[in-house]
Amino acid sequence: MQKLFLLSAALLLLNINMQAQEDPYLWLEEVDSEKALAFVTDLNKKTEEKLTKSPYYQDIYDKALEIYNSTDRIAYPSTNGNYVYNFWKDQDHVRGIWRRTLKEDYTSGNPNWEILLDIDALSEQDGVKWVYKGASGLYPDYNRFLVQLSKGGGDAVVTKEFDVNTKEFIEDGFFIPEAKGGATYVDMNTIIVATDFGENTMTTSGYPNQIKLWKRGTDLKDAQLIHEGNQTDVGSWPSVLRDGDKKYIVIFQAVTFFTRNTKVWHNDKLVTLDIPDDAAPSGVLNNQLLVDLKSDWSVNGTTYKQGAIISLNMTDLLNGKHTVNLIYQPDAFSSVSGISTTKNHLLLNVLNNVISELHIYTFKDNSWSSTKVDAPDYGTLSIVNTNELSDDYYFQFENFLTPETLFTANAHENTLKAFKSLPAYFDASKYKVKQFMAKSQDGTMIPYFVVGAKDMNIDGSNPTLLYAYGGFESSSLPFYSGGFGSSWLNKGGVFVLANIRGGGEYGPKWHQAGLKENRQRVYDDFHAVAEDLIAKKITTPEHLGIMGGSNGGLLVGVAFTQRPDLYNAVVCQVPLLDMKRYNKLLAGASWMGEYGNPDIPEEWAYIKKYSPYHNLKTDTAYPEVFFYTSTRDDRVHPGHARKMAAKMLDMGYPIYYYENTEGGHAGASTNEQRAKSTALSFSYLLLKLK
Repeated sequence: MQKLFLLSAALLLLNINMQAQEDPYLWLEEVDSEKALAFVTDLNKKTEEKLTKSPYYQDIYDKALEIYNSTDRIAYPSTNGNYVYNFWKDQDHVRGIWRRTLKEDYTSGNPNWEILLDIDALSEQDGVKWVYKGASGLYPDYNRFLVQLSKGGGDAVVTKEFDVNTKEFIEDGFFIPEAKGGATYVDMNTIIVATDFGENTMTTSGYPNQIKLWKRGTDLKDAQLIHEGNQTDVGSWPSVLRDGDKKYIVIFQAVTFFTRNTKVWHNDKLVTLDIPDDAAPSGVLNNQLLVDLKSDWSVNGTTYKQGAIISLNMTDLLNGKHTVNLIYQPDAFSSVSGISTTKNHLLLNVLNNVISELHIYTFKDNSWSSTKVDAPDYGTLSIVNTNELSDDYYFQFENFLTPETLFTANAHENTLKAFKSLPAYFDASKYKVKQFMAKSQDGTMIPYFVVGAKDMNIDGSNPTLLYAYGGFESSSLPFYSGGFGSSWLNKGGVFVLANIRGGGEYGPKWHQAGLKENRQRVYDDFHAVAEDLIAKKITTPEHLGIMGGSNGGLLVGVAFTQRPDLYNAVVCQVPLLDMKRYNKLLAGASWMGEYGNPDIPEEWAYIKKYSPYHNLKTDTAYPEVFFYTSTRDDRVHPGHARKMAAKMLDMGYPIYYYENTEGGHAGASTNEQRAKSTALSFSYLLLKLK
């Protein structure tokens, strides 16, 4: 036995040594090691010394902080019972306050806010830099909530039960130790929980593998196990879907990022719903399960096309039968970007050529009818809040030059009223927006928006920032940003938003066109937009910068390593960059449905062609990249940015690097941290491009 142990230890040591030889920067993956943090501290200091002394920094910081702390911001509503809840940060509440006011006071425009939980005071009391991550309430009175708190802003949370009447955490209430996962009330004395229950209860992606029903007054370890997935799954999550007073305990077992088994706890057993594994259920209304189809589905002799929204009779479905109704079928230029329900109606947010429309659907006599909401045109509409107890809802409208406006509306009457608008943080009258199309390498036309001065010179001299995401069926839609307006447009910059493949702007097909072995299409689309901007003489490579975060950080990492001739500045935020090891770091394994598995030689063969970390070359005129990440990001490992920075420095390339010590995947926890991030990024861009 001892010989076997020594042999195993020797093999492990050999494997570690081989990895270190293959990747000499592995030590930077040790998030809190003394050596790694010393590396971070040194680079942070150098970057701060350069950028905070720029002629732009202080003005950008002051203006950004003023915007983030402005009391004129919209207090976005979350309606529970008779109250509107809101989480708010300002200069007096750096970490924020969770508060509520009566619904009638909120809608009157004169809210009388009652502070429930002061995160700054709690952080001081506990000696922990808490970040509020949300709360789910007990239906229908909402006197109790399960509050989620993160240490430093990561995805892992501590869950504690809170009484909103006493404004205190319940001493012997439900408590779930720090972990990734989720929990929600089933009834007063029962919650459904997905968390780290101990050894072998988390997936290789770092998410819960087991789901349990937990009764009040019992130990969490004794909770009833009702579901266990596979450790190779992405994870399993619980939900309680309500249809009036009827509730469904639902479990989503995510086999991959884009496929799932949907199960309902019915008559004390789990029933797996017979729907496509890539379909996305989104609620139950009038006994109709609402489903978003990501691929064609043939059932009962009828084929429902990719991108369609359908409904299935829930009673029949639980008994293995399919009674299906078509709700909406998009065309080649449209898609559904949001699905919400009120007490009696369905709300569909539809994109037509990346412009939003809002439609109300009603189920009557076994069919759906629709009415369009007379909402503002040529911008982005977002459902902010709905309430299962009424047909009232709130939605927001914005575009690049129009500040966010919150509307109150009623789905039954199809009425709406502008409730509150953000103040204008910059003079939009000086600017114009145009939408263009660029031809990608395979001939696909890629839309993009250009925001610039009305008297913009068409001579290639404009400092231009190109932004995109291109992944996970996430659409990049027109948005209003006081920070971008004051920090970039007002300083002579042009802003470009590209709707490249990988996103969801034109539905599932637009996303799926850039998956796995087809990933290069996403990057070709981005290059095509850059080349089109140059061809139109809006800018030149000398004046063209790019920005992206997370998957968008990977995008700009690929962009500057593949086409360094096109870009002179790169803001690479909380990025993936080492695509050989991404699936071994934090939540990385969950994204193999998007990128592929680098441990499979055939899949690594196409991934390695674009992996930024593996495609750095010597003697290449790379732009001086600015990497920005967070020590406390527990979704995309900070090792990606650290290792890329270290490798470039050792190859003789100058870079900028800043790592915030908290903030999670968002990169910042407080308004001061957000303002600093904004000021560092735009100071860098102005120094490089103007």
